Amino acid sequence: MMTARRKDLPTAEELRIWRDFIEATEALRSALSARLQRESSLSPGEYAVLLALREADGRRLRSSDLAARVGWERSRLSHQIGRMERRGLLRREECVTDSRGAEAVLTPEGAEAFRNASLPHLRAVRELFVAALTPDQLAAAEEIGAALRNHLTGLDG
Repeated sequence: MMTARRKDLPTAEELRIWRDFIEATEALRSALSARLQRESSLSPGEYAVLLALREADGRRLRSSDLAARVGWERSRLSHQIGRMERRGLLRREECVTDSRGAEAVLTPEGAEAFRNASLPHLRAVRELFVAALTPDQLAAAEEIGAALRNHLTGLDG
């Protein structure tokens, strides 16, 4: 007796594609992370925080804004900021617009660490991601990323 397939669950083929996607993205993330750590002594988390601060006006952000930019919970960010502050990559300062809040501020040492890490990291992105894909596949990856972000954003409300 055949059982009817449930329409709310993925098919075997969809699950295979899902697993391939997850495994490939995790392998890519792992390879990029290892290369970044080896070549710059920055963790991916440190690089993400430094990038957000580098792109921010005045190279400073309130903790809540920084957490939103890197997509982390505030508690995780608080621990990360503490570690980075001890390494001299950033400092905490009282917020100029709200004395109850604090801002993370990029230090000259943090800016230099980011600069030194960026070129090798961008080369690794080209080597490990871009070079593996044809122009059509790269365009498809862009479309897939946009579709997933749009879908997930729509689910937040």
